[in-house]
Amino acid sequence: MTIRRKGSGSGLLKSYTIAYLAFIYLPVFLLPLFSFNDAIYVAFPMKGFTLQWWSEMWQQDGMHRALWNSFRVAVPVAVISTALGMCAAKALTGYKLAWTKLLTGLFTLPLVIPFIILGIALLIAFNSYGIGLSLFSVAIGHILICVPFSLFVLLSRLESFDRSIEEASLDLGETPWMTFWRVTFPVALPGIVASLLLTFTISFDEFLLAFFLTGNESTLPIYIFSQLRFPAKLPAVLALGSAILIVTFIIVIIAERLRRTGDTTPDSKAP
Repeated sequence: MTIRRKGSGSGLLKSYTIAYLAFIYLPVFLLPLFSFNDAIYVAFPMKGFTLQWWSEMWQQDGMHRALWNSFRVAVPVAVISTALGMCAAKALTGYKLAWTKLLTGLFTLPLVIPFIILGIALLIAFNSYGIGLSLFSVAIGHILICVPFSLFVLLSRLESFDRSIEEASLDLGETPWMTFWRVTFPVALPGIVASLLLTFTISFDEFLLAFFLTGNESTLPIYIFSQLRFPAKLPAVLALGSAILIVTFIIVIIAERLRRTGDTTPDSKAP
């Protein structure tokens, strides 16, 4: 009979987990830390505590325009990506389709292609078809990468859905469209809201595709990148990045909580 000692293995796993989380998140936590530093240089020791950079952040007209541009892109991208992801998830889970795994792989292919390659390819395609670079071209690129995320969220929601409820609705004389609105949509609603929040965040924060596809109107990540050339503006950029980090963190948590609402699958019970 073999006796397994869990103490050493468990301790090693905990140490690895702590080291991994520290490696990932400690640099991120330095961003809000130095946004309160009373100096324009990012270095220890810190000179003191100040709210000056947070105040200056809101006084920059360029930042306001870039923020509005990011909203103008992220909102329609979230709506369109979620609608397309819902259609794909409904087809993949509600019908017995041939090559289901192949279709799922094709939907997720944009996530495998490096974004810099995808950005160059889209730039060439837009130039070939005479499509000018603008916020519209940025939105097209963002939809391409946001649909797979929406699909993953909605697949996890619809896979646990009891199809016999839809069949009962159809047997009682309801049309397929009204069955979707009265039966499927309420069940999928938490996943839809989670998809909207997640795709909005991805589009709002995305830089690489926007860098290739934007025109004269820059999004917020492009604006932040342009400000890094000026050392005096770096603290305000750190404050802006900290604000985005906090809001993004909150949105992702809300999206994940909504995705798990009412989910009866075993994975949904995990902490």
